[in-house]
This record gives sequence, structure tokens and C-alpha cells, in this order.
Amino acid sequence: MLRRILLSVFMVTAMCRGSSAHYNSDMCNWKGSGLTHELHKKEVEQVYLRCSEGSVEWLYPTGALIVNLLPNTLSASEHLTVCIKPLKDSKGSNIYLEKTGELKMLVRDEEHLPNKVYCFAQDQVLFIEATPQLDISRKITGFQYEIFSRRTFSDLHAISDPCRPCSDTEILLAVCISDFVVKGSIKEVTTDIEQQESIISVSINRLDRQKSKIFQPSQEHRGWEGKIRTPLECGVRAGLGEFLFTGRMHFGEPRLGCAPRYRDFQRIYLEAKSNGLNPCEINTD
Repeated sequence: MLRRILLSVFMVTAMCRGSSAHYNSDMCNWKGSGLTHELHKKEVEQVYLRCSEGSVEWLYPTGALIVNLLPNTLSASEHLTVCIKPLKDSKGSNIYLEKTGELKMLVRDEEHLPNKVYCFAQDQVLFIEATPQLDISRKITGFQYEIFSRRTFSDLHAISDPCRPCSDTEILLAVCISDFVVKGSIKEVTTDIEQQESIISVSINRLDRQKSKIFQPSQEHRGWEGKIRTPLECGVRAGLGEFLFTGRMHFGEPRLGCAPRYRDFQRIYLEAKSNGLNPCEINTD
């Protein structure tokens, strides 16, 4: 059955590329219904999204859906990585990766772990096949997606290798390209067992950059405070001393990137600056 559906994907794509492609109005998010499928005419809906992040929601899934992620905001020459995070109650479909006619299971219907993120190379497309259902009225298949340059992805290594200590070069680059850069200390570390993550509560005395309102004015002291997430396996513990916390937003949550002790960062930065090798300027007072 699956092979017949996959064969029809390429037949439909070739014959109906111009007329059946479904373009979402904002090119970032798509929301559609399987009830609009006319299975006697075609089995596959084509979706094209052009942003580096967004979402897909497929209500009453029937037949199949192909999601093509082709961001205009990133260079076509870059090697890109895609990550998807299924919605908490996503069900009704299996999600596969397809490349050159081969299918690989990515997310099996109703077997994904809560808040688990799945990442893959951008040269693959998502093939979403509705599973047989007696009642589709309560089924929604959905996920958020984000697309990264692999350079940024590996330099911050917040997902690919989050527990590896950063090199001096990675620390300097993280200061320039991270979504947040702050100087502060660790107040406490708590555990989110469900997501297998550590939640680091930080007290901030200097805020160099934040993309979103991660850190808010503190009611306890002059400065800011907030929470950063990192995998539990990294074994982060509360301790004395100041750190330079860097990282990026990932599906709306701040993820820890490089976090050297502040005195080590000062040494690395000032040495690079004296040699004209610092990639960007930052206050080191």
C-alpha cells in the first residue's frame, strides 16, 4: 500500500505541479483539512513553505501530504538542517523522510515522545501518510519546524552536541551570533523529568543581547533573571562564580550554548582582540 502511495506521489507531482500545489498565504504556516481531498482524483496534497520557521496543522488527516521546506531567507548554497517538534496531541499520521524515492520513518503515529525534537538534512522532504481511522473527528497531525544553517547549528551545538565544552573559537563566535548573551550566575538548577532537561535559573547583572524577552527585571536585586534549558545528561549543577551565558531560541525556548566562566571568557576575548582576531566587539568590564 505504502509503495503504491509513494509511486502516486511522483505521478501527481509530475502531472499536477502547477495546478494542485497548495501555497499557504503567509508562506510560513500551513493549516488544512483532509476532508478537502477527493481521493478518486488524487491522493497527495503538496505544501510549499518558504520560511526558516513556522508550523503545519493537518486536520482530519486522510490520504497523504508532502511538505516541501524551501526557505527564501537562507542561501541556497548553505547546508541546512531542519528540526520539527510535533504538537503535544499530534496524531492520525505517520511522518516519513523521503529522498530519491526511499522512505524512512521519522515519527510513528502516537508514538512520539512529548516535546521531542527530530532533526534531519534539508535535502529531504516530509511525506505524511494518514493512518486508517474509524473516527477522524478528533485527529490533528501538527508540528512546528525550524531550519538552520549547519554552520550556526554546529557552532552553537545546542542540539547536535550540547554537552561538549566549547573551544575558544566557538566561544568568540557564539558571542557574535547567539540569540542571547548575558553575564550572570546560577541561582539553582531544577529537573524536568518529562523532557529530560535541566532548567537553569540565572541571575543576570549585565545583558548584552536577547532576541526575546527571556530575562526580566529581577524583584530581588538590580539586574535581570530568567531560565535556560539544557539536556539533563549534561549534568549542570549550581555553583559559585560568574559565567557568560550564550545560546539560541529553539521552538520558543532558550537553549544553552557556550557558557564559559566569565574570567575565562575575558582572557579568551582580550587575547583575540590584541591579535586582531575577535570577530565582534563586546563589553568585557
